[in-house]
Amino acid sequence: MILVTGATGNVGRNVVEQLLAAGQQVRALTRDPDRASLPAGAEVVRGDLSEPGTLPPALQGVTAAFLYAVPGTAPAFLKAAKDAGVRRVVLLSSIAVDDDAEVQPNPIAALHAVIEDAIEESGLERAFVRPGAFATNAYQWQGQVKTGDVVRLPFGQAATAPIHEADIAAVGVQALISDGHDGARYQLTGPRSLTLSDQVRIVGEAAGRPLRLEEVPPEVARQAMIQRVPEEIVDTLMDLQARSVGREALVTHTVEKVTGRPARTFAQWAADHADDFR
Repeated sequence: MILVTGATGNVGRNVVEQLLAAGQQVRALTRDPDRASLPAGAEVVRGDLSEPGTLPPALQGVTAAFLYAVPGTAPAFLKAAKDAGVRRVVLLSSIAVDDDAEVQPNPIAALHAVIEDAIEESGLERAFVRPGAFATNAYQWQGQVKTGDVVRLPFGQAATAPIHEADIAAVGVQALISDGHDGARYQLTGPRSLTLSDQVRIVGEAAGRPLRLEEVPPEVARQAMIQRVPEEIVDTLMDLQARSVGREALVTHTVEKVTGRPARTFAQWAADHADDFR
């Protein structure tokens, strides 16, 4: 039995689906099972990483777990996992983590590094799946796309190599169900560096109409973002974007090395989700 936390998220849902397709027994942890809409083959149970009392029943009989990073929850989860006899944990971490740094470079890296350290100290088998920019970040433009042909963003020439959530899940699934991944730190990206302007255009092509990016001052974008995202995270993201202007994004080939097939392109992601932008 494999437990998937964050099971209704973009990555977690794909992990559930791919594990079932591989013939695995899956238990999906969610706050609201009635609204989870997960595949019928999954055992859906109520639980929350921030409510330690819900974890022991969810972990009963589990041999491996896919862990979503929630600040402050790792110690309780790992204790419950060890008590239940879990042998392996695969963490959805971040490419921001710097293994050589005494102090992590930003709050996103620090959050994930703390959880990685706790897992290492637990003595369980572990693998860290560290994606860079998610292709699903494009969902932030949904409202603008549905109401016009212009997407207003700062740093139009900032480059990332966006990765499809199904590819993140595929690497995580391999680490969950096969041996040889203990101690792995998998840096994941999509197959190509693309500017934000490129990405807006590609989403438009998939949706069937031309879209263009119009740059707005960074401070305008920042004020809008801090209404829904913690300020220190917003500042980290803005800084990363500013520093990536005019530079090729890091591209890794880890997806292909682990799964045996190339990572999906951003164009494929856009085609897979085109209806979400119409």
